[in-house]
This record gives sequence, C-alpha cells and structure tokens, in this order.
Amino acid sequence: MNHHAELIRVAVFGSTGSIGIQTLEVIRQYPERFKITVLTAYENADLLIRQAKEFEPDLIVIGREEKYHEVKDALINMETIVAAGIAALEHAAEMGVYDIMIAAIVGYAGLRPTMKAIEKGKKIALANKETLVVAGELITRMAKISGAEILPVDSEHSAIFQCLEGENLNRIEKLILTASGGPFRGKKKYDLERIGPADALKHPNWDMGVKVTIDSASLMNKGLEMIEAKWLFGVKPDQIEAVVHPQSIIHSMVQFEDGCIKAQMGIPDMRLPIQYALSYPERLAGKLPRFDFDCSSQLSFESIDTDTFPNFLLAKDALYKGGNIPCILNAANEVAVAAFLLQNIGFLQMSDVIGYTMSVMPFMENMNLDDYIECDQEARQIAAGLVKKRITIST
Repeated sequence: MNHHAELIRVAVFGSTGSIGIQTLEVIRQYPERFKITVLTAYENADLLIRQAKEFEPDLIVIGREEKYHEVKDALINMETIVAAGIAALEHAAEMGVYDIMIAAIVGYAGLRPTMKAIEKGKKIALANKETLVVAGELITRMAKISGAEILPVDSEHSAIFQCLEGENLNRIEKLILTASGGPFRGKKKYDLERIGPADALKHPNWDMGVKVTIDSASLMNKGLEMIEAKWLFGVKPDQIEAVVHPQSIIHSMVQFEDGCIKAQMGIPDMRLPIQYALSYPERLAGKLPRFDFDCSSQLSFESIDTDTFPNFLLAKDALYKGGNIPCILNAANEVAVAAFLLQNIGFLQMSDVIGYTMSVMPFMENMNLDDYIECDQEARQIAAGLVKKRITIST
C-alpha cells in the first residue's frame, strides 16, 4: 500500500449530530488518511464553531440563517468560507472540494443535499435512512445514471454489505436484519401506556441520536431499515426479515441460496461501520475495543412482538406496497416522534397517528421529486392535525 497516497477529502453533512461527532472521532485517529473539507450543521452553532477551529475545513454551512453572523464572527481569522441556509447546504453538496460525503443529516431534511451529491456522481457514505425510505426508487435510479456510489453506514446495512463482499455471483435468498429489541423488549402493550420520552431514550446497547433512539424503542427503526435494505441491495420485500438479537453482537446476516448464513459481528459501536465506509475497500487498523469471548456467555434470538410494536408492521406494510407509502410512513413518523418527545401524545399513539395517515392518503405508484415533496408535506399536515385532535381529546 502506498503510504503517500492523497488524503481523502471528507464532507460531513450533519457534523454536530451523533453520527457526525463519531465520524470526526474516527477521522481524528487517521490524520494521515483523511482531511475534513466541509462541515455542515442545522443549528448547533457552538459545536460547529469548535469543529471548524479544530479541522479547518474549506467550507462550513449553518442551516439556520439567523446564526450566520455568530459563526462568521467566531471564525473571522480563518480562511474557512462560511455560508448559511438550506440552499447553501444543497450547493455545498455539489461542490468539488470533497471525495466522500458522510450523509448524516437526520430525517427528511437530509434528502435534498444527498440527492444533489448523487446527481453529481459523488461517493456517499449514507447514514440518513430516511433518504432511501422516502425516495429509494428515485435515488437508486439517479445513482445508476450518475455513477454515484452509495456505501451504507447503518450498522445493519454495513453488516450486510460486508457479508456480500466477494459473493457477487451468488444469489441472496434472505437478508436478516438484527434488532436489539430496544428498551421495551419483553413488555406488553399495557406496560407502554404510560411510557415517557425519558424511558424511551434509554437504549441498552447503542449510542444514537434522539430520533433513531425513539424509532428503536418503537421498532419503527427496524421497519425503516428493511425498506432501506430493499433499495441498497436490490432485493424483493419477501427476501428481507428482521429478528430480535438482544446482545447486538451480530449486526446482521445474509442467507444464500444454498442455505448458508454469513453474519457480521463486533462490539456495538457506530465508529466501526463509519470507519469501514470511509476506508472501503480497505480496512484500517482500528483502536476500538475488541469483542471478548471470555466475558460473553451467549447470543440469543427471538421474533419481533408485532402486537406490542405495531410500528414494525406499519413499516412492513409500506415495504410491500411501495410507491408513495414509505414516504407517508416516514413523514407521519417524524411528526409522531416529535409530538411524543414534546409529550403531546403517548408512546402507543404514535402508531395511531402513522396508521391513520397511511390509511387516508391516496396511493401513488410512480413519483418524481416534486411528488415526493408534496406527499411528504401533505402527510405531515394530516399527522399534525391528528396530534392536535389527540391533545384536545386527552386534556
């Protein structure tokens, strides 16, 4: 290997979130391999300023325009260009100053910058699930045309990606995603009636952002990942399943047509899949702790309790129906999660809001970007209206 290779230039979109912060931790370990050239954040100006001072990127973007001066003034003595606003995020995605984008903006907001990068044929390490959930068909079609390479950062999809290395001619029978089961594994519906955000935010195995942690508690996360897997790996809905594996040591599995199963294992730490996407197809000598077989007595599996966690079934329904249904599911879920975090609705009511929104919106088969945007907005309005009604009913 040539040690004088060019530095890989990295753009981190969503650098102040959980994945963004962990990406910078990885990059700190390998200054001889990576150089940060773009950092973007939505509103956490303090952290973005600290990151910019440390990594000295060419460009930083703060999504909230009213924070522009705060950021600009703090970096007045640096050569870093400072921009603000949502259009600036999209513009940054199209620039030639980076080799790989870490797409880590949370939720639907990550869709447009990621699409701009895909149009330009960029290499993308995708940590934003919602992009493929909402517009998987459009994204995969665009990537084919432009030659953009999409590398998964989700631990489950990274695991599948790693299991498929060297198997290119062999047919996949099934992708098996593993789920920790979240903080409420083993609970029944009546146990969850009084659950508050603080309970749902205590994840047993993974350190994640707020949105993913709630989705993990409701098992919506696993459903979103199934939809994402369909597009990433080009399989049919009935070739994707999920199983609860409480220890989170096996990160996912692939079953081939001969019945053999390959699993990817390791400690539950997001820095591993981030590092793999950054260095692919190489592996970098890592400094993270190793899995200890002496201390770990068992790995177990159980099926998902769909009675207690109807969000999983709603997502599975969206996976099979396709069209605009995953977009509706995602929009209603984002509204429901936000409402739950504000304690405007209960934990179980998130499923009611999502299920109702999915049931009232008309099905659309073929969608362009404008259709997706319209569908997303309409679903949000319906879901938000329902949340308001629930508040008046419950108070």
